[in-house]
Amino acid sequence: MRNAINWFEIPVTDLPRAMRCYEALLGVSLKREVFAGVDQAIFSGEDGAVRGALILEPATRAQPGGTIVYLNCAPSLEAALARAKDAGVEVVMPLTHIGPPGFIAMVRDPDGNKIGLHHTAR
Repeated sequence: MRNAINWFEIPVTDLPRAMRCYEALLGVSLKREVFAGVDQAIFSGEDGAVRGALILEPATRAQPGGTIVYLNCAPSLEAALARAKDAGVEVVMPLTHIGPPGFIAMVRDPDGNKIGLHHTAR
């Protein structure tokens, strides 16, 4: 097993708003598509990378206190946190050193999802 996670889904209530939020926060572009009848915005990645999507699915809803995924903020977690406010994101845990694994922070997106941000170097 290469990664403990091979796919993630972040439920949202407004896909265009969520796309703007995550694209601004992470400095990336998401690809919007419909898969199995579910409107999604896909996080891209290199071959073998862990990928995932924002999903607009009535049966799945954003829930504060639910599952937390950590998104890679290379090359700079500080830059992602600096973009957080403009992305409509609330920082709920500031940049925190966690020893050899690097640094993390926690944010809450406009749908109330608590999302971890991680980078191995500062």
